[in-house]
Amino acid sequence: MRALLVVNPKATATTPGMRDVLTHALSSETKLDVVQTQARGHATSLARQAVVEGLDVVVALGGDGTVNEVVNGLLADGPAAGLPALAVVPGGNANVFARALGLPGTAVEAAGRLLGALRDGRRRSVGLATADERWFTFCAGLGLDAEVVRRVEQARAEGQKATPGLFVRQGVQHFFRGAQRREPAMTVRVGDGPPTRIGLALVCNTTPWTYLGPRPVQPCPQASFDAGLDLFALRRLGTLTTLRHLRQILAEDPRPHGRHLLQLHDVDGFELRADRPLAFQVDGDDLGDRTSVTFRSVPRALDVVV
Repeated sequence: MRALLVVNPKATATTPGMRDVLTHALSSETKLDVVQTQARGHATSLARQAVVEGLDVVVALGGDGTVNEVVNGLLADGPAAGLPALAVVPGGNANVFARALGLPGTAVEAAGRLLGALRDGRRRSVGLATADERWFTFCAGLGLDAEVVRRVEQARAEGQKATPGLFVRQGVQHFFRGAQRREPAMTVRVGDGPPTRIGLALVCNTTPWTYLGPRPVQPCPQASFDAGLDLFALRRLGTLTTLRHLRQILAEDPRPHGRHLLQLHDVDGFELRADRPLAFQVDGDDLGDRTSVTFRSVPRALDVVV
């Protein structure tokens, strides 16, 4: 078995020695190459090369950003038989994709699980999704949530740690100071149906999200890797309306409901359009501004070592 270990240096900084431990362990099970990423997009290039070389497994040691890049490299030409399987050892702050798969939250425990899965040949085929040309694993958004992601990235660039508190502070500050909430700026259209005007859109490919540590965020409680896409959208962003729905999606037994809520479940795809350029994010990664995005569900897109 041939494998590639893609290492985000930030992951090794938070878990000292994990690269060496994982390299030693994987080398006993596979013919292993190890590469540390040097810049944004490097993991995508490495994964594309792994496809060309016919490797069996690509292991991502890093956070959701590293996983997303590897996925986009593996699926650069779309799903196909014989693609390398994806394996994940969480080394980021949130590790939403890994936790949604049921993997342990720590790199050490996840590495042990990975070795057992490789020995036993355990794999799971998961459905993923695209936002225009970009693949994503668990979520995407246009507008308010993407603006919060952007603010968090800026804060991290200034040296702040990506904690649950940082997400909450940036979200509250943007909602009350920066968000244009009076007139909904987006529409959603499913197939040939009429457009519906909305002010917030969260696109879900699975649940839960673990941005807030032990308290999961579940805007789409029925979302699954084994189903199509879900959408959580609000027709208006009044303070009381937004806070009420925020409380619902943070509940232990989330059941979002209300007259201003628009929900879609297990759909093949839809389109979001905006009246003005809005922030756009996939898997917690700021991708700039867009005025339209087409989302598409792709069942059984990739095999994952679990």
